[in-house]
Amino acid sequence: MRAFRLLPFFLVLVAIVSFAQTAPSAKAAPGFSLDNIDKSVDPCVDFYQYACGNWMKNSEIPADRSSWQSFSELDERNLDIERGILEKAASGGAGRDAIDQKIGDLYSSCMDEKTVNAKGISPLQPELDRVAAAKDKAALIDEIAHVHVVGPSPLFNFYSNSDLHNADMVIAYVDQGGLSLPDRDYYIKDDERMVEMRKHFVAYVTEMFTLAGQPASQAADSAKTVLRIETALAQASMDRTMRRDPKKRDHKMTRDEAVALAPNFYFNRFFVDVGAPAFTELNVGNPDFFKQVNGVVESESLDSLKTYVSWYVLRARAPWLSQPFVDADFKMRQALTGQKQIQDRWKRCVDLTDGSLGEALGQRYVEVTFGAEGKQRMLKMVDALEKSLDDDIQSLSWMSEETRKQAKTKLQAIRNKIGYPDVYRDYSSLTIKRDDLLGNVARSTEFESKREIAKIGKPLDRKEWGMTPPTVNAYYNASFNEIVFPAGILQPPFFDNKMDDGVNFGGIGLVIGHELTHGFDDQGRKFDPQGNLHDWWTEQDGKEFEKRASCVADEYSSFVAVDDLKLNGRLTLGENTADNGGARIALMALERMIADDKTGKEGQKIDGYTPEQRFFLGFGRVWCEKVRPEQSRVWVVTDPHSPGKYRVDGVVQNMPEFQKAWGCKAGQPMVAENACHVW
Repeated sequence: MRAFRLLPFFLVLVAIVSFAQTAPSAKAAPGFSLDNIDKSVDPCVDFYQYACGNWMKNSEIPADRSSWQSFSELDERNLDIERGILEKAASGGAGRDAIDQKIGDLYSSCMDEKTVNAKGISPLQPELDRVAAAKDKAALIDEIAHVHVVGPSPLFNFYSNSDLHNADMVIAYVDQGGLSLPDRDYYIKDDERMVEMRKHFVAYVTEMFTLAGQPASQAADSAKTVLRIETALAQASMDRTMRRDPKKRDHKMTRDEAVALAPNFYFNRFFVDVGAPAFTELNVGNPDFFKQVNGVVESESLDSLKTYVSWYVLRARAPWLSQPFVDADFKMRQALTGQKQIQDRWKRCVDLTDGSLGEALGQRYVEVTFGAEGKQRMLKMVDALEKSLDDDIQSLSWMSEETRKQAKTKLQAIRNKIGYPDVYRDYSSLTIKRDDLLGNVARSTEFESKREIAKIGKPLDRKEWGMTPPTVNAYYNASFNEIVFPAGILQPPFFDNKMDDGVNFGGIGLVIGHELTHGFDDQGRKFDPQGNLHDWWTEQDGKEFEKRASCVADEYSSFVAVDDLKLNGRLTLGENTADNGGARIALMALERMIADDKTGKEGQKIDGYTPEQRFFLGFGRVWCEKVRPEQSRVWVVTDPHSPGKYRVDGVVQNMPEFQKAWGCKAGQPMVAENACHVW
């Protein structure tokens, strides 16, 4: 769930449903099993350990992973399915259509390691030469614009998104960016871990420049230059927790005002260079960043800025260059995450194809795995959870009737996207060559960049998806006011046709509830039914919400993630609120189903557990995980999700329903003395 990072309004989690047929070569991901339970543990003392204890004893993190979750086997299964599709497409033949040609030839160019190694850095040299040839800082902006289109985004980010105050229209955005390490804290904090990572980073940059042809002493100086400039960018950046508040990223201004804000960015020149349509206004996510970095661009020499931009180009393409570059790049990943060995090349090539041609590969994936039955079952589950959330909203004692009416309107307006887009993306203008990996990467990046830039000034396409169909993930998007569940995750362990409703509501039901609750968490509640940033709460209701949200933030801030590092309850507040709310409304939906069952079968015990107990066991099963300590430290700083243990124990200790189901008593660890309750 943590592998995907989208635009700020994409709040990520999961939800799933059944699949129509299984690719014969792919092993089904395991679902719910009582064998995962550690019955030596009292569920009222540590429910996560009770639900996952034996799973953790019997599971190991694979060498090519930095973590292993109970649903990771689903990710591996999907990789196998995609590999089969791509190998068939790559084999050629007279029957190959345009989709198979593109996905097959991209995958083939990636898998042709011999050709890639023989070419070395030569495919990237023209890009590096373009940067080196810039005669002045204005000309360097031309090259930075070019790099933005065909590759990474040095110095800052430029993109299109819906207008925060007119969600039906797309406008231009500029925002902070330009960092290589996971977060600004890696540059500005002086604790032992961050100092160590900066040393690794300097060694990494030095090695990469050496491989690119610089003498050792020059490469060492280049690394110092990169660290100095990126540290300045980090110091100018807003911290991750502050950025969770969309109001702090809401700075709409005219184009002329943006140009005047940071004249050394030559924005007018940049916008022309990237091919942006004519526009008169844009949103500047962090004006202070551009004010401060304007001075950095002024004070740094042209050669130093060239070094930084060259580094950004080199770093982005390193995974697709010859083996020495791949090894150097992975060495840095090892330092950050603790991953023991690099993934097999075929897995990296599947991911590249999914990232570059996701809706082409996704079309083939859906044909193999997903059917109409699964989509209909999913829609029924969503409908049941929406009714539960509506009931919850109507019963809240702390919310006024005025706000309650607005909340109901927003809930009714939430759109549901299940499985795959109604219309797939058209890649016909994109050229993919079988013997040109780096060219394929650049052209596919350029295709996507230009597609995004062309949206500026146009109506928002609400049919568009932010994830590809094979993705094992899902999200709520506040500016679209929608929940989205790709086909890739619509299968066990989250939902299993063979399992009872208790387990399935604890899996799929809870995570559907989670996504719905995102529309009403500390970020989502600030957007109206149309996706506009608009305060529809009464002043008193807003205060009541914040009081309850602060309870959640303080509670999770007391949890230790790894060593002596505690969670940042404000960073994880949205996900924790959604976990807690999702659990309550999913259980409400299950209990309604039990009450409506005239036969009495729904309320019967299975394997000695009541439906409510199996609900919580199904919930716990989804979040069983093992994580390398290095990766845990990265997530504490960067991830809005809590670790699996606290996604489970943090929720159940706030639920009287859990305590009733398991017979817990006051004073036990899974009974919070001051339970938090928002939704």
